Amino acid sequence: MRENGRDERRTRMALRVGVIGGGQLARMMIAPAVELGLELRVLAEAEGMSAQLAATAVGDYRDLETVRGFAADVDVVTFDHEHVPQEVLRALVDDGVAVHPGPDALRFAQDKLDMRARLAELGIPQPDWAAVATTDELQAFLDDHGGRAVVKTPRGGYDGKGVRVVSDAADAADWFEALDGGALLVEELVSFVRELAQQVARRPSGEIVAYPVVETVQRDGVCAEVFAPAAGATLRLIEVAEGIGRSIAEGLGVTGMLAVELFETDDERILVNELAMRPHNSGHWSQDGSVTSQFEQHLRAVADLPLGETTQRAPWAVMINILGGPQEGTLDSRFADAMADQPGAKIHTYGKAPRPGRKVGHVNATGDELDDVVFVARAAADHFR
Repeated sequence: MRENGRDERRTRMALRVGVIGGGQLARMMIAPAVELGLELRVLAEAEGMSAQLAATAVGDYRDLETVRGFAADVDVVTFDHEHVPQEVLRALVDDGVAVHPGPDALRFAQDKLDMRARLAELGIPQPDWAAVATTDELQAFLDDHGGRAVVKTPRGGYDGKGVRVVSDAADAADWFEALDGGALLVEELVSFVRELAQQVARRPSGEIVAYPVVETVQRDGVCAEVFAPAAGATLRLIEVAEGIGRSIAEGLGVTGMLAVELFETDDERILVNELAMRPHNSGHWSQDGSVTSQFEQHLRAVADLPLGETTQRAPWAVMINILGGPQEGTLDSRFADAMADQPGAKIHTYGKAPRPGRKVGHVNATGDELDDVVFVARAAADHFR
């Protein structure tokens, strides 16, 4: 919505929320939008994407006029991903469009060097890091940090892409050669016990709610499983993780869902790994395991509606990702078997053609005993492997 157009908005039958990006996150906003009485419109990158049911436009999210045309027919703009260029976002804001999260916040999810610098200013705990523009600078960091480190491209990486563990500066020589100015991000190789994720939601008026801190399991750089809440989490861990999430949301001015990926270290520190300013894989469990799913919560937040409860519906919830691979038959042919075998599991599909390593769906399960919930979720997911 235009920031000064709230009275006009109230006279309409439905608030129009525009989502830039037609992937599975936009797809999973469709059902809660209907339930909330919102009109969801999607700018998809191509025909036939996951969110095609709500796609009202197809075009390049990097093209200002395409995005302007899409934004002209909605009341508020939000995102399925963080890749819309800053110049496009700022032009929308200058046009009077309500953009959530706004460009001033979103840039910290778009550029990891900017993120690290801002989190340092806020005093948020994070790994040792540096911006390195040459192999000599990288080698100096390696020499000071035990001979191994993590190198990341500042922009565009996800699901393990744009990330390398290196033990010699030459391991990143091709990335330095491809640099057109700027620098790479290098971080200490953290010795961690497990990976966690903390989600919070913040609306423009400032209200914030937090979800339980969860444990995430990564395989080959891709989230494979999520356990909610994180087993054995102490009161201190819960308070520290939630405090970090709230501080980042407020300090960066995030509106909508924020996911903070964390390391729990073997010396009991909690360190920030990465950020996402949208619904996130670590929160898919909330579709069936929380009073308010992350997708409903994101819509509530960007529309500046009162936020929903984040209480878990059962003591435990588990999410298992379904990845595409060299399988016989289609995913559809496997649903009936999975549902018959594990009627307590909830299976969510993204409408994507399977290919190796591609996220094509996920399974959720909830219950009173963690071992039982894990068994149900894994048994259902096994039908797709």
